[in-house]
Amino acid sequence: MRGAPEYSDAERPRVAGFVLAGGQSTRMGRDKAFLEIDGQPLVARIAMVVEEAAGSATIVGDPQRYGALGFHVIPDGIAGLGPLGGLLTALENTKTAWNLVVACDMPGLTVSVMLRLVLAIPTAGQAQCIVPVSEQGMEPLCALYHRDCLDAVRRAITSKRLKMRDLAAELAPLQIAGFTSGVFDNVNRPAEWSTYKGST
Repeated sequence: MRGAPEYSDAERPRVAGFVLAGGQSTRMGRDKAFLEIDGQPLVARIAMVVEEAAGSATIVGDPQRYGALGFHVIPDGIAGLGPLGGLLTALENTKTAWNLVVACDMPGLTVSVMLRLVLAIPTAGQAQCIVPVSEQGMEPLCALYHRDCLDAVRRAITSKRLKMRDLAAELAPLQIAGFTSGVFDNVNRPAEWSTYKGST
């Protein structure tokens, strides 16, 4: 994709990519994963970007709804937990140490943004999360999570602490600064979708 930094397969750490598509889209009034950009469902576009950055893309959501898009799909292990439930499912199903976990409703995401995170893995040290930081703070819905944080995710769910930023803060995160918040804007409502479409 245009604008992505150059890298070799030898330089890029091995990661798995996951796209979270398990939400109910109640504020949008229809499944926002199927909002179209240039004739392509938003969830498929995000999955393609994740696949290019991570080498793979698995959609976490309803296999009957998303199974025809051409990507591996796994259902949420526990429904109704929001993004944290999707992260739990991803980490319970991954075969890699680091996992790129991205919400399906951020149309401004690019390969370049994700590769900045992936290429920071060698500097992560003891961090269990690599998260971008914009002027709005940490952006945990486009971040890398180490599978060793699975126990922390389970504890957060058990204690009903479901906010992703709160979890990321607990994981000694490596914070990657220098991003603009617009990259991570999500589309939850029709007005937000109209604003995004009007800016492209």
